[in-house]
Amino acid sequence: MATLSLILQVILCLSILVTLHECGHFFPARWFKTKVDKFYLFFDPWFSLWSTKKGDTEYGIGWLPLGGYVKIAGMIDESMDKEQMEGPVQPWEFRAKPAWQRLIIMLGGVTVNFILGFFILAMIFWYYGTQYIPAEKITAGIYVDSLGQELGLQDGDRILKIGDADFNKFSSGALIKEIVINEANSIELIRDNKKINIPIDEKYTGILAGQKAKDFKIFDARVPATVKKLEENSSAQKFGLQQGDQIIGLNDAPIQYLHEFEPAFKEYRGKQTSLTVLRNGRDTTRISNKLDANDEYVTGVYWDIPFETEEYGFFESFPMGYNSGISFLKDQVKAFKLMGQGKIKAKESLGSVISIGRMFDPSWNWRTFWRMTAILSLILAVMNLLPIPALDGGHALFLLFEWITGIKPSDKFMEYATTVGFFILIALMIYVLGLDIMRLF
Repeated sequence: MATLSLILQVILCLSILVTLHECGHFFPARWFKTKVDKFYLFFDPWFSLWSTKKGDTEYGIGWLPLGGYVKIAGMIDESMDKEQMEGPVQPWEFRAKPAWQRLIIMLGGVTVNFILGFFILAMIFWYYGTQYIPAEKITAGIYVDSLGQELGLQDGDRILKIGDADFNKFSSGALIKEIVINEANSIELIRDNKKINIPIDEKYTGILAGQKAKDFKIFDARVPATVKKLEENSSAQKFGLQQGDQIIGLNDAPIQYLHEFEPAFKEYRGKQTSLTVLRNGRDTTRISNKLDANDEYVTGVYWDIPFETEEYGFFESFPMGYNSGISFLKDQVKAFKLMGQGKIKAKESLGSVISIGRMFDPSWNWRTFWRMTAILSLILAVMNLLPIPALDGGHALFLLFEWITGIKPSDKFMEYATTVGFFILIALMIYVLGLDIMRLF
């Protein structure tokens, strides 16, 4: 079910992004009275899943979910329809329009993707706010996994700074960003009541940027296993837990923190299990029950984790969304710069639709879904601006050249350039897909 959830989320996300991107080409073309032959979600080599014709335009859904397209009359594009270019120029064709109109049509898609990305981020700030854990409230420090240990961290450490950045909001993502993007080379922390600095080897820039790092937590907060709230008739309530209970033992094994309890609990599915809890802050109580064989965790319980939420008004959310999107794009530019310098390895960091799928929440968390949609919209906008002839950026580059110089590239030149660009894109897609397939095995 988790795999199906991820697949459906990716398809829905791509459907939204591709449809709106192509609308960014379609509507300017119509405004400038340019004929649009086709508007397709996904590609339709040999056949389509659905199609209908309205006016001069055929609308449809293809079977290959790798993008989509609008086929504009009188334009050399990925369809490589040479026949339409052999006849005399018609007033409704793309090639008959002035360069500035063609430029607007070509840049419409990326414009929509930029606006969409910023808008969705703004709506996330407005609807959900910003939820975080103040680092100062994690008084018991962190627990670390094997990658965290490699970095030099230990259970109980309290992080103060990563490089020059203060560690105010608790998140392992902040550590990854500072080391990978801002090339932080030290972590300042408190260990055994002493302030120390842990040096970070520059090799971890590439390691933390790689796909394998996504399988690690690196570190997380040590918090007591205290029940904040229970859902009515949940397995947690039926087991005997009450609001305010702090779990301090599982089948006579001591439990100090939440991260110790949850994995240990999985071992007792379908078995008689006892929990020792501290109730009312002073009474030690033992409760026992048989677990459901299908329960991996105690469901229906909300743990007392010191989250805080910053809320934003509707209009206040727009600059927040814009600034968040710009910060993300700047980080991506820095990452590509580091990739060019060899500090981040492309083969360990790039990924295909498979890697994209892994970034969604298998349980279908709408906040995560919309954030991923916003991020991918911004990435799609930037990628389409690359000066590769088969992409919007390549077409825009030739149009800018024509607009400035007055020299229009010939149809034959555009045909050859688009063909080369198309094969470059296919090669890149095969390369990143191959990387993901190798990672799976």
